[in-house]
Amino acid sequence: MGASASFPTLGVLGAGSWGTALAAALARHGREVTLWARDADAAAAMQSTRENARYLPGNRLPDSLSITPDFDRAATAGVVVIATPAAALRATAARLAPLAPKAVVWLCKGFEEGSDRLLHEVMAEALPGVPAAALSGPSFAREVAAGLPCALVCAADDIALADRLAAVFHSEAMRVYASSDLAGVEVCGAIKNVLAVAAGVADGLELGLNARAALITRGLAEMTRLGLALGARTDTFMGLAGVGDLILTCTGDLSRNRRVGLAIGRGEALADAVGALGQVAEGVRSARPARELGRRLGVELPITEAVCRVLFEGVTPRHALAELLARDRAREGFGG
Repeated sequence: MGASASFPTLGVLGAGSWGTALAAALARHGREVTLWARDADAAAAMQSTRENARYLPGNRLPDSLSITPDFDRAATAGVVVIATPAAALRATAARLAPLAPKAVVWLCKGFEEGSDRLLHEVMAEALPGVPAAALSGPSFAREVAAGLPCALVCAADDIALADRLAAVFHSEAMRVYASSDLAGVEVCGAIKNVLAVAAGVADGLELGLNARAALITRGLAEMTRLGLALGARTDTFMGLAGVGDLILTCTGDLSRNRRVGLAIGRGEALADAVGALGQVAEGVRSARPARELGRRLGVELPITEAVCRVLFEGVTPRHALAELLARDRAREGFGG
């Protein structure tokens, strides 16, 4: 089936691991895709070698995938996918605005630095009136690039829009569900990375599988409390963007946020842990905005508070653990 006959063209803005993986997966399944790389030399190398040697070494890119350093060429596709880190979302959206995109989907998860806004709020300000959605859920880029199966959720305030865009990304290897709970999906994506740092710290301290399970479960309650305070739906947190992505990111060895936590739990400094990663760990950037949002809303986020104290306030992981364990006993649920 020809891509142009059934699906809009796609432009993916950002040739990091996830942007490259998604572009490759879409091209492999018959979509007409252009991948924009900011660095012209990197774009030329990827186009000629059919490999993103920096972010996805060893994964061959489909011959049908076009790679370009020309922003406008990728940005005038029928559906534009922003695959930059969260910190670059507003600037990328502002660059898109004069091109009047027909529909925009973003992949990044977290908060805008400085304003502490969730990313759908940033998009509403930067591209008012443009149909927009978030694509989220449990998905390691390397597995997606290799063609392994995954399931995602496409969220927009308008469920009809979410359905239409979900169909664009849906394929044999990528099952995509639609959701109208955009705020809930955004909270899940932002907070699960913070919790993955915490899970990594616990594993680095060799606290055991029981402790990891407890942390993930209580982290889910914490994440849900914050989402409900923002008007999200409970079922979102039980789905792919919530518990699905949380489990993957807290337990998978490919998780960047978990790897940062592991290093810190083993005694490394934050700067060294992030530097060794060579990529963005959104959980580090999201921890403080999440804490501030919780405080403004009067929502208790004890694990997020502990992560902030370890990352930014010089508290040792073991002392932060002791503080968590010393909290007053409570009944299980979203309130404690």
